[in-house]
Amino acid sequence: MTRSFRLLLPLLLVAAMAMPAWAQDPGTAPASAPAPAAQEDDPDRDPNDSQPDFYVATLNTNLPMPKGKFNFRLTHRFTTTLGQGDLSDLFERFFGLDGGAIIGLDLKYGLARNLNIGVYRTSDRTIQFSGQYNVLRDAGRAFGLSVIANVDGTDNFSDEYSPGFGVVLSKELGDRGALYFQPSYVGGSNITDVPGEDDFTVLAGMGARVRFSRNGYLFVEGSPRVSGYAPGVGLISFGFEQRYGGHLFQLNFSNGFATTLGQVARGGTANDDWYLGFNLIRKFF
Repeated sequence: MTRSFRLLLPLLLVAAMAMPAWAQDPGTAPASAPAPAAQEDDPDRDPNDSQPDFYVATLNTNLPMPKGKFNFRLTHRFTTTLGQGDLSDLFERFFGLDGGAIIGLDLKYGLARNLNIGVYRTSDRTIQFSGQYNVLRDAGRAFGLSVIANVDGTDNFSDEYSPGFGVVLSKELGDRGALYFQPSYVGGSNITDVPGEDDFTVLAGMGARVRFSRNGYLFVEGSPRVSGYAPGVGLISFGFEQRYGGHLFQLNFSNGFATTLGQVARGGTANDDWYLGFNLIRKFF
């Protein structure tokens, strides 16, 4: 692994959560009370304090999508490195906000229980189609497991296709966060047709999210390549996020601006390049 990945700190062990006990006075609820509507009983609609979003920064989580519901995500990555020039230059460029940016729009839909599909387009005209199936839920088990499959294509999905698939393993830390491991395979990653290079990449994505307040989180993720085509440095992202109802705002710092799995397979720009970015998420459930 590169020097950058040795900088990823061992992820925290956190205290066990205390479960509140709920009691009901049987005299206050008549036996003839009508049953609540089916959608009110859907546990997938309840907030998940350990996994508040369907992604860490770029890696998938195992948060289940309720059937028939939507999730919208806006990604924004400024393309001017924070390390360009001296401190006065950094302030003059307002931490990279004066430069260009790559913006993405992502929409997920719960096609069936445990199954979601999505479409994501970035402003560099890359389109990704994706699907995820939750095989095991974290709650009450040693770990959560899902399988993912996607394909992205450049020039509005008309050129240079990069199909990928993988598995997402997660371990919820009570109500205080979660750990992730996402081994993935991406085909067609050598889109520039570099002679003598492989046209696939095997990734060993890993990440963690830790809840430090009622609705505040810290996160870190890395995607080292273990085999195949690896032109850039392994992508690393870290930052913090704040949840408010069905909204979540994430401020992130990355050594690249990749957001699709195919782009992550091709890596970041350099270990000393750090870019400011953010994600905005809105759950429609």
